[in-house]
Amino acid sequence: MLRYSISLFFLLVVSMGLAQGEKKRDSVTRKYAYGLRVGVDLSRPALSFLNDNYTGLELVGDFRLTEKWWLAAELGNEERMQEEILGEFVLYDYSTSGSYIKAGADYNTYTNWFGMRNQIHIGGRYAFSTLSHTLENFRFFDSNRFFSPDEFVIGSTEAQEFDSLNASWIEFVVGMKAEIFKNIYVGISARLGHLITNKDPDNFRNLWIPGFNKVTENSNWGVGYNYSLSYFLPLYKKVKKKTEETEQ
Repeated sequence: MLRYSISLFFLLVVSMGLAQGEKKRDSVTRKYAYGLRVGVDLSRPALSFLNDNYTGLELVGDFRLTEKWWLAAELGNEERMQEEILGEFVLYDYSTSGSYIKAGADYNTYTNWFGMRNQIHIGGRYAFSTLSHTLENFRFFDSNRFFSPDEFVIGSTEAQEFDSLNASWIEFVVGMKAEIFKNIYVGISARLGHLITNKDPDNFRNLWIPGFNKVTENSNWGVGYNYSLSYFLPLYKKVKKKTEETEQ
């Protein structure tokens, strides 16, 4: 009897092991939405409201190309008035206005659950800007100050126009987008740009480029950012089959 019980016990253990080892492969069909996401950069209208010397608007958009890749673009217009102050005097003041377009792609490094389209992405852009400057007035900088000990000599008080200018650059982009309501997304991104071309006007320089930001004398690098609010418009769906293993 004991011998029979031991044999039956081992038979049950082996049966349970075989049962746990058996797995069923199920094919699951899922539909993933593809489409266009369009929106606006919120930081530029906010800065326009807070700063009387700035006006700007940027439209953003991206299109889902594959499960991970999105084509992306930004289109904007900016105008800014600036002045260079040295001591107690305004050395010169000018305004810059222009438009720009950026186009490229983003790669989503975040793995979503089914039905989600959140992003933690890296990407790149090629950007091109057309711009013009208006130099309102300027003074001659003289470190000697022999002829003008109290102030800098006035150079001109008549506005001078510098137009038909342009610049191009490449951008490295890192950012994220999250769905807060159905098909409505908020996003944030940081951009590091490097100038490729920069057409300076005669007797002046491109000190600020729409879409690129401030230009420094010893560097071709610029930093930017945006905070976007966008809406995803589903255009079609792709069917994808996934094989999942389930234990029997």
